[in-house]
Amino acid sequence: MTIRTIVLLAALAALTSCSHNREIFRDPNMDFGSIQTIAVMPLANQSRDQSAGDRVRDVFINKLLATGGVYVLPIGEVRRGTMRAGIADPTTPSAEEVVKFSGIVKSDAVITGSVKEYGDVRSGTALSSVIAISMQMFETQTGRIVWSASSTKGGVSFSDRLFGGGGEPMDDITEKAVNDIIQKLFK
Repeated sequence: MTIRTIVLLAALAALTSCSHNREIFRDPNMDFGSIQTIAVMPLANQSRDQSAGDRVRDVFINKLLATGGVYVLPIGEVRRGTMRAGIADPTTPSAEEVVKFSGIVKSDAVITGSVKEYGDVRSGTALSSVIAISMQMFETQTGRIVWSASSTKGGVSFSDRLFGGGGEPMDDITEKAVNDIIQKLFK
């Protein structure tokens, strides 16, 4: 009976350690309903996969467009706007650069973000996919941040460690993380 209790407590501790931070910042003074055009800047890539930022950005733009709630500027238009505004690093624009950029491309909001993890993670013999992303939205009148959220999906689960397994494909994990971010945006 005691060994069963110890195993049950260990399993419960392992499951609770897998929970993810669901913090969201929303400026209560911002009218999010007035946002009709969004520019999504290139994402900063802190992962080992060189193309992770571009992949996640593409999925994010497609999912955002699929909501039908906003118009997302094409990537080429964003690139031309960053060059005309003289933004040295479009992954981390300053408030002044956001205001100047949005005046050029006529966007109501600018979204930036970063891919913190993207790819495989190993725990013992188990291998699984993981993604961690964070994004923030700037309003374009003053260049201040009005929304911020992050999402982490995937990773090696307790059952993967116990029985082995490969987890979900990276495409599915990416879609889940992006859907989570979009859900937090429209919440």
